[in-house]
Amino acid sequence: MNQPILELKNIKKVYPGVVALKNVSMKFYPGEVHAIVGENGAGKSTFIKTITGAIQPTEGKIFFEGKEIVNNNPIKSLSLGITAIYQEFNLIPYLSVAENIYYGRFPQKFGFVDYKTMYKNAKKVLDWLGIDINPKTIVKDLSVGYQQIVEIAKSISMNSRVLIMDEPSAPLTNNELKYLFNVVKKLTQQGVAIIYISHRMEEIFDLCHKVTVFRDGEYIKTMNVADTNKNDLFALMVNRKLNDNFPNRNYTPQEVVLEVEGLTTSKVSDISFKLHKGEILGFAGLVGAGRTEIALAIYGADKVRSGSITLKGKRIINKSPAQAIKNGIALIPEDRKKFGALMNMTIKENISYSMLKKIAWKFGIIKANFEKKTANEYKDVLSIKTPSINQKVINLSGGNQQKVILARCMFTDCEILIFDEPTRGIDIGAKQEIYALMNSLTQQGKSIIIISSEMPELLGMADRILVVYNGKIAGELLKKDADQQTILKLASGCDGGTYEN
Repeated sequence: MNQPILELKNIKKVYPGVVALKNVSMKFYPGEVHAIVGENGAGKSTFIKTITGAIQPTEGKIFFEGKEIVNNNPIKSLSLGITAIYQEFNLIPYLSVAENIYYGRFPQKFGFVDYKTMYKNAKKVLDWLGIDINPKTIVKDLSVGYQQIVEIAKSISMNSRVLIMDEPSAPLTNNELKYLFNVVKKLTQQGVAIIYISHRMEEIFDLCHKVTVFRDGEYIKTMNVADTNKNDLFALMVNRKLNDNFPNRNYTPQEVVLEVEGLTTSKVSDISFKLHKGEILGFAGLVGAGRTEIALAIYGADKVRSGSITLKGKRIINKSPAQAIKNGIALIPEDRKKFGALMNMTIKENISYSMLKKIAWKFGIIKANFEKKTANEYKDVLSIKTPSINQKVINLSGGNQQKVILARCMFTDCEILIFDEPTRGIDIGAKQEIYALMNSLTQQGKSIIIISSEMPELLGMADRILVVYNGKIAGELLKKDADQQTILKLASGCDGGTYEN
């Protein structure tokens, strides 16, 4: 492990008005898991793209096995064995597992795709990973965890020497996460260098050998994981000490603002609960339990078969999200890139999109100055890190994308906000900001429903927690009675009790 397989020297990347990377010098070694951490916007994504050749550095050099990579590009980096698995998988959903693994490199026989050889080779790779997947299975039919394994299999089939994993655990269940760890350890035993980008401190200390901190595009420090701790790492990331992640809440139950009775859809059954003014109501449960489906039904994005929704004593029917917003209910969705933000539109356009009538004159002409003023106000209030409100959302970090969606929801002035996995894929500093904003909104009289797979988040933020199991509410816990063991017991269907609202 004396010779680095990959080395970066004095890498700098400058965009108009923004220095994305500043003089980054690093070394990566075979058989080592090297974590890269930093707040959203710290430069991690630019760093990855520089290594893979997706972007060219303004200054600096990259060396692979001691030789400089000249005019790096994605094809050249792949030929060297540098591969990356991004948060958004690069898979074709309607092709088979084998076709995805060998896409663009299909084995051929007499000018045609040699499917027999392709399936055989794919099976060998999957067997090596210790995963029982039929290579003929269509990718869209796999769970997110298995889709990630297909991405890893694709990298292995390319004889990966350096594997970059960008937030690999974000969409995974606990069991899938354990399997991912085993695969990573197996790869390092084969001499693969792993560059592991993650916001989850537990993973860094459980899995990684070294950790490097980025802040504001700058390389700050590389350490052996064994020689640091969570508090010191956080201090380096954000240049401040780690305080309690969650704001102090002294919630006193107030009047009921939302009452759901017997709500039934194709995915959930007989859902009943009440939400009070100024309350944060948490929804816990395993992946696929039906939490998101409850939110979609309330928000008018899923058809309700039976049951009722009452808002401030008045029964409402939300047949569409637009109608829900009109009635005062907004949703910050789980998949912000697919359903939340308009990625190729600007920050300004995203904030005003859901309330065009509010910013337009009688004949549909936008009040440009009002739109600009509003966007700048939310940019300042929510601390959205961007050089301009005219920046496209796709160019923002995950935490800042989430803030743009939140700004849009705040602009609607809805009284009920539903947060579905609000901090997935964002860093600790951004999480604290989101938590503080949620607390501030409830102090203004707003009511919040939070759906989260992160147990500390629910225990730290929710005043009450409803646990969902198999499309039904399995139990209710007050903050003082809630703990991880009790929630998991209910979420796994082990309690056997029934919930009555």
